[in-house]
Amino acid sequence: MSVLLQAILARAEQEGDRVALDDGSRKIGYSGLASAIADAAALIRDEVDGPGPIAIDLDNGIDWVIADLALLSLGHACIPLPPFFTAEQRAAALADAGAVASITRMGIVRHDQMAVDLPEGTAKISYTSGSTGHPKGICLDHRLMLQTAQAIVARLGEDMAGVHLPVLPLGVLLENVAGLYATLLAGGRYLVLPAASIGLANPFAVKDRELVAAIRSSGATSLILVPEYLAQIVNRLEHCGDRLADLRLVAVGGSRVPLSLIERAECVGLPVVQGYGLTECGSVVSLEAVGERERGTVGHPLRHASVSLAPDGEIVVAGHFHLGTVGHPREDGPIFTGDLGQVDERGRLSIVGRKSSLIITSFGRNVAPEWVEEQLVAQPQIAQAMAYGDGEADLGAFIVPSAADADIAAAVAAVNATLPPYARIRNWQPSRPFTPLDGTLTANGRLRRAAIVERAERRPFFERLCAETAPARARLLSVPQLQAGLAGRVGLGTYLAYLAQAYHHVRHTVPLMRLARSRLSAKPALVRALDDYIKEEEGHEQWILNDIRAAGGNADAVVHLGPSAATARMVDHAYATIRTGNAAAFFGMVFVLEGTSIALASHGAEAVRSSLDLPPSAFTYLTSHGALDQDHMRFFEVLVNGLDDRADEDAIVAMANDMFDLFGGVFAAIPMEDADAAA
Repeated sequence: MSVLLQAILARAEQEGDRVALDDGSRKIGYSGLASAIADAAALIRDEVDGPGPIAIDLDNGIDWVIADLALLSLGHACIPLPPFFTAEQRAAALADAGAVASITRMGIVRHDQMAVDLPEGTAKISYTSGSTGHPKGICLDHRLMLQTAQAIVARLGEDMAGVHLPVLPLGVLLENVAGLYATLLAGGRYLVLPAASIGLANPFAVKDRELVAAIRSSGATSLILVPEYLAQIVNRLEHCGDRLADLRLVAVGGSRVPLSLIERAECVGLPVVQGYGLTECGSVVSLEAVGERERGTVGHPLRHASVSLAPDGEIVVAGHFHLGTVGHPREDGPIFTGDLGQVDERGRLSIVGRKSSLIITSFGRNVAPEWVEEQLVAQPQIAQAMAYGDGEADLGAFIVPSAADADIAAAVAAVNATLPPYARIRNWQPSRPFTPLDGTLTANGRLRRAAIVERAERRPFFERLCAETAPARARLLSVPQLQAGLAGRVGLGTYLAYLAQAYHHVRHTVPLMRLARSRLSAKPALVRALDDYIKEEEGHEQWILNDIRAAGGNADAVVHLGPSAATARMVDHAYATIRTGNAAAFFGMVFVLEGTSIALASHGAEAVRSSLDLPPSAFTYLTSHGALDQDHMRFFEVLVNGLDDRADEDAIVAMANDMFDLFGGVFAAIPMEDADAAA
């Protein structure tokens, strides 16, 4: 029997009738733990012939835990499969490790894989997210996992062993070792609930309301989180004003945690400690002490690890660590982490950054940007690309189009369809070409990443605004109703429905401007601009009512019926943002609405008029706004390029992105009537 399992069962003898495992409907006490493990081991022994690694491919639950402990008792190496792996990554991991079987919700599935050489003593083969899409199996023994879990208990104290709620998948080593094993070694209750029941059916799309509710109702006293989950919980608590009073420990690791997030977490009552570790070192290397007041470090190294810094600042960890990778054993020796760090006068470690370009998202997933970039430039619409997103929830990319009319949105969507969720591009922006002449490319064609980011930061704000809202603008322009309008392929009913919704948002333009003006009194340039806009925009909603009448519609009925739900959402969002946020955000709305008016006037108005055979008097709003808004946009560019407050710029970008999507919703809600069918 493994030393790890012996230690767990020794604790079980001490704890008697205390609950060890709980999934909300089934409980196993410490006294019954050994028999539950023995029963599972007997089933595995009956179903699987001979030695060889066995995978666990289950959702979080008691069955996962018992399967893991049973494999320890049998001496089978365990392959925990993370739920976020693609089918291809799962298959690659099983083949790489020579898996003889998988434990699934359907039972034990046997595999016919070619046997591979594993380092002697391998108890667990932990597959990382695979920075190149091809996961790498790191082989760990019982001793390392036991030492790591015991060191965590020693740092935190056994009195912290209350009710631990796993939020991360058990297929992630951090939760497996620091959560499960440490809880059982300390005599706590491991409350292991299905991912969907705590708002994590998709681990990269957190349902924060459900997650916070699950933590509250479970009575959890400890959690292990990645930074993105912590941010989601903090946002929710700030929004609803609630608190999670039972929590005594919230350990955060996986990637760097912004100090500002830790401070916000403390303000909502979360007892956060930050840690640092690597799969190769058994998961956790260093951890803050509970109650640490001087924040910003990842604490002292745990007792099983010795940390030093190489001359270039790289963190080096010494101790008994991983045995190697599948087929490639290693002798014990220092681990060069690739992370840059600092050690303060009290011996506490801080993480400075990455030595290489490897991206670690705030979900703790590793992504080699070169892998994603290779997929992007394989698309004919994309000439060059640079992925980024270290410490962020989502990846972004600077993209150089191959032609002026290249459909970047479609190209990115095609690439995302081939990538696992953690490596998909969420935010992209068009970029000028990368060349050696401006220092964004080396002479041999390699990207100079820092220079590309610096160039983007130096560009005029209007250029940045256009670039950072390009994906949202593309989403708006892809709405079928808007595409039909630009092509003149709409019936009279659709045109009248568009005018009705235009009336219900345009009538709020001047009131919104006045509200913004009242909140921007300390910014004279913006106030003067709003005064000019107000003079220009007064009464434009009446133009729309006149167009409705000229087109044969009922203007009075439009006023009486009110806006659609989508239009109301857009207007309400504008008021709420200006009232409670940075009122400069209003100019993001200007950018969206005027830019869209120009497109409709330039490409759609005459086509629709000809198709419907209506008089010019039915199009005064669109045609006049085309010329008017072109002048406004030139003025707008000069205005925003003169801003000197980054907070104002960020607010304008955020509002523009919101408004592109909300305005797209307005168009999508308009009943579609084909021009030919209506004729």
